[in-house]
Amino acid sequence: MDQFVSGIPLNHLLLLAGTLFSIGVAGVLTRRNAVLIFMSVELILNSVNLVFVSFSKVMGTITGEVVVFFVMALAAAEAAIGLAIVVAIFQQKKTSNVDEINLLKG
Repeated sequence: MDQFVSGIPLNHLLLLAGTLFSIGVAGVLTRRNAVLIFMSVELILNSVNLVFVSFSKVMGTITGEVVVFFVMALAAAEAAIGLAIVVAIFQQKKTSNVDEINLLKG
């Protein structure tokens, strides 16, 4: 008994979301550029949004879409504040490499 979301099997959507999540985690763990790390975090958040919407459609509730709305608001705030911090650090240190940024050291 397969469950479908807009004609796509649920297991295919979950496989896609898992793949996106894995790519995002690999990007966070391997990248050293702060902007690329933020992009990887956004990829992780979007994969979670895909899971929320998929299960919400299968269960016939709106709860998943409501959670996705809040996750998208959180992602927008994270992007705006995070990129502002990266720009401020870049102006001071002339690099966005997280290995070279050590502002907390005296």
